[in-house]
Formats: sequence, structure tokens, C-alpha cells
Amino acid sequence: MRPFIFSTAQTADQALSTAIEAKDAKYLGGGTNLIDLMKEDVERPSQLIEVADLSWNEIRKNADGGYSLGAMCSNADTANHTAIRQNYPLLSMAMLSAATAQIRNMATNGGNLLQRTRCPYFFETSMPCNKREPGSGCGALEGDNHNHAIFGWSESCVATHPSDMCIALAALGAKIQVQSVDGSTRMIDFSEFHRLPGDQPESDNNLKSNELILSIELPKPQFANHFHYLKIRERSSYAFAMISVAAGLEIKNGEILNVALAMGGVAHKPWKLKASEDFLKGKAPSQENFKEAAELAMRDAKPLSRNQYKVEMGKKAIVRALSEATDRKSN
Repeated sequence: MRPFIFSTAQTADQALSTAIEAKDAKYLGGGTNLIDLMKEDVERPSQLIEVADLSWNEIRKNADGGYSLGAMCSNADTANHTAIRQNYPLLSMAMLSAATAQIRNMATNGGNLLQRTRCPYFFETSMPCNKREPGSGCGALEGDNHNHAIFGWSESCVATHPSDMCIALAALGAKIQVQSVDGSTRMIDFSEFHRLPGDQPESDNNLKSNELILSIELPKPQFANHFHYLKIRERSSYAFAMISVAAGLEIKNGEILNVALAMGGVAHKPWKLKASEDFLKGKAPSQENFKEAAELAMRDAKPLSRNQYKVEMGKKAIVRALSEATDRKSN
């Protein structure tokens, strides 16, 4: 690990101003991703600004009936919070499927949004990676790409987004509140927060350099009765998703009134299945309709040389997640 300056911010303004003044500074929350990357010499910040003690560590109900999740809340506290378990069980289920209990105790909500890909070419500094070193090439494009993207990839990068929490947030239609160095704040639709690689794969999201995440804003609860988060991985513990599906259904009198559906392990960002959602609205929650929705979700897939299996696996995962969501109830 390379030497760096360590400082602690007491306010958001102090954190932002310090980051602007410093070269290649990084914010430190739980550090569960950043410290690993520093050990591997992938991230080389000149300064770490600790923000873990800032005041955004509350979960509260908003006037519109939704909930606000503080960026500094731990993943464990968020997933196990009574209001989240009762009103957003899909989010709780997704978060509890991630990593280990020890890591969830340390990892923050804001940090989870910003975690970087687990592509092995990104972690191995002797290999080419445009995300780590722009212009060096993408080793996975023609290499070992069995666990890489089938949607939205470019010649510059075929990496996938690793978060479980973010897949549920994409399905639910969350928003991200951020603060700028001038004190102003803005809301970012979750679908616009993360980005596809294009020719700038080094940029994982659309957060500006002078902005800091304050909170995750959840809409009014809709899918507290019928939900499921399916995570398919190579081993049952401490493994990232090959394919994941977040599914929420609102069903009344045998008809689907509303749908939340997103996938992980398939793209550089959480992949919202809008066409499948639109298809299912107004229809019966049947296997036939679920299979048609899965076909719609996978119609534009572009598998790489070693991950064609993800297309068929993705279809079956969508059907299974929707079926589980139909059958299970939280209360």
C-alpha cells in the first residue's frame, strides 16, 4: 500500500472542500471496498477523508410516505431496520444476501452505491484494463469473460456492477440525494446514477467530482407483500452474483397492478427490465406470462465468447423470481 494523508471531516462542507483542494482524494466510509483496492494497488489516493462520523446515519419516514436512508448508515442497520423489513422487504432481502455479516456491519449505504467492479482484470494490475488505466485495453473482451456483461457493454469494457443492494434500489425506483461544494443539493433518479461504459469505463457513475452522497430516497412502499430477490452464484457465501433478479409485484383479484423488476450480474450498471414490467401490468401472474416477460428481457442480450449461458440462466431466473414473489407474502 502506498503512503497517503488521512484526515477526518466533521461536516459535509469540510469533506467537500478538502476533497476539492487535495489531488486524487477519496472519501472513506466503511472502507470495505476502497481499502482492498488500495492493498492491491488498484486505487492510489493521495488522501483519505473519513466521512463515517457525519450525521447522515438515520432512517426516517418522509412526508410523502417514502423513507430516507442516510448514506452513512451501515448495510446491516438498514437491512435489519424494522421499517425497512416491513415496508421494503425486497431491499432487505437483497442486502442480507450480500457479502458476510461482518462486512455488512462495516459497509455504508453510500459506499455500496460507489463500489467498483469485481472483474479480475480490474484487480490484476499486470493485465490491461481501461477502467483502471484508460487506453490500456480490455483484457476480458477476448479473455476469461464467463462472468461478464451481456447488456450495454462496449469494446472498452465488459465488466459488471457488483452490488446486490443497488439491484433492489433500481427495481424500486429510488433516488439519490447529493450535496455540492456550494451547499446546494440535487436528486438523481437511480436509473441515471450509474452509467454504461461507452468509451469512458473509468467512470462508474454520474456523480460530479464536487458532490457527496447524502441519502437514498425510497418511494412510497408498494411491494411489501409479493417480493423476491434471487441471487445465483458459484458458491453460497461471500460470492458475487452470476445472475441476480429483484422482483416485486402488486397483485389484486388475480391481476398484476404494478411490477418492479431489475437484474444484476448482466451489465455495467443495475439493469432495469422496463419492457418486461410494462408487459406484465394488467396480466395474470401466470407461468406463461412470466416466461414471455423473461423472453422480452433477454431479447437484446449480446453474450460474449464465454458467457452465453447467462441468456438462458437469466430467463429461468426471472421466471423463478416472479414465481417466488407471487407465492410468498411478508405478512
